Amino acid sequence: MMKKRCGLVKTYKEWCEPKIVSNALELLDKEIPKYKDKIKYVHLCFSTDPFMYNQEKINDLSLKIIDKLNKNNIRCTVLTKGIFPSEIASKNGVSKNNEYGITLVSLSEKFRKEFEPNSAAFKDRIESLKYLHKKGFKTRVSMEPYPTPNLIEQNLLEILESVSFVNKIFFGRWNYNLKISEFKYNKEFYNSLALFVIKFCKKHKIDCHIKHGTQI
Repeated sequence: MMKKRCGLVKTYKEWCEPKIVSNALELLDKEIPKYKDKIKYVHLCFSTDPFMYNQEKINDLSLKIIDKLNKNNIRCTVLTKGIFPSEIASKNGVSKNNEYGITLVSLSEKFRKEFEPNSAAFKDRIESLKYLHKKGFKTRVSMEPYPTPNLIEQNLLEILESVSFVNKIFFGRWNYNLKISEFKYNKEFYNSLALFVIKFCKKHKIDCHIKHGTQI
């Protein structure tokens, strides 16, 4: 809807067709000398997905971008709903200071197909993240936007236990559609879950970040 309002696409189908910035690496060559001493890291990326599921060209370009940044001593944080290529762990020059993360708000494939169509299966995301973790890379999970029970009833502990190997967990509330307002007790729900996540992370020695506005 945002892209339609800005006149960048006309239809949902057009929006679903990924478009690569063909000169991305050339742009980096110009930008890195200007900013390498001013930034702590580069994040890939909130406005799209660097390892978009079943999009090999995008995955290849993201690997090249990460490689170029690392060779200039710039670490990367990466977030995806796709699958991390195993070759990340074998590439020369890839920094162990990079941080790789997945979005995970459920283990239900029915939920994923409805709310995250064309993304990788939750199980496959977890497995690719665990592989990188075993290879010594820093890993994280973004559990947001976490759905309310009127969208899906689920066991938060089960989800947390599936990623108990990670270094960091982010947790945040659901804000994206009117269905959230249909759940009467969302304030109490998110307050209690945030405390549960904090307790779980403390027990498992995982860094924890509760997104601003989740606890009220």
